Amino acid sequence: MALIPSQVLRVAILLSYFSILCHYKALDMPAHQTYGGSWKFLTFIDLVIQAVFFGLCVLIDVSSLLTKGGDSREQERQLRKLIGLRDWMMAVLAFPVGAFVVFTFWSLYLYDRELVYPRLLDNFIPQWLNHGMRADGSIKRKW
Repeated sequence: MALIPSQVLRVAILLSYFSILCHYKALDMPAHQTYGGSWKFLTFIDLVIQAVFFGLCVLIDVSSLLTKGGDSREQERQLRKLIGLRDWMMAVLAFPVGAFVVFTFWSLYLYDRELVYPRLLDNFIPQWLNHGMRADGSIKRKW
């Protein structure tokens, strides 16, 4: 019942997502106090989707380790359902939303940094959190 590196990596990724979520919620930013709070930012929604997805991956890993020696068809059927849910979530939510967020953010960042990540935010958001979140996701307009 030894853990393989991919399972350890999934647990580490899950823990990093939860630490980013906890730190992100602790930031005191005016945009979090308005209608919708953090949920109006696609980057935050993507972070939650990724955290749920990796949580499901860890659950499947733990379930497969615990039921490895069992002969129960019911456990195998439940495990197959979880694997199907994981595959669906990756294909429908996690990958498309994640790819869209990364592509959009970095395209706009290369075009004009002030559109998506004003230099003012450098005072509020640490560099490691910016790298993990791909910024706040809010699009600021120059007036």
